[in-house]
Amino acid sequence: MSLPELPRKASRRELRKALVRLRLEMHRQELRHDTLQLTQPLRRARDLGRQLNLPHAPLWGVAAVAALGFFAARKGALRRGLRLGALLYPLLQALLHPPPEKGPD
Repeated sequence: MSLPELPRKASRRELRKALVRLRLEMHRQELRHDTLQLTQPLRRARDLGRQLNLPHAPLWGVAAVAALGFFAARKGALRRGLRLGALLYPLLQALLHPPPEKGPD
């Protein structure tokens, strides 16, 4: 962030305007940083979906984050949810990526 250029003999009003502009810029950067922090789990889920080559990966990521939030809200349910997810993961993999069919030999 660069400082605004002020004349050597700036009035109090010009100095106040410059200060307000600096504060607005600082708030804009804080909001951008906080937004990036909040959306980081969704971006990670999207990247994971791309690595696993899942169709509709952003949708799967949003669903996973929502389910995790639902299970985390209830005490002890997170552990059960993770266990259920670990059990269902191979089944989902098999459904989403069927083995290639062999042609005639």
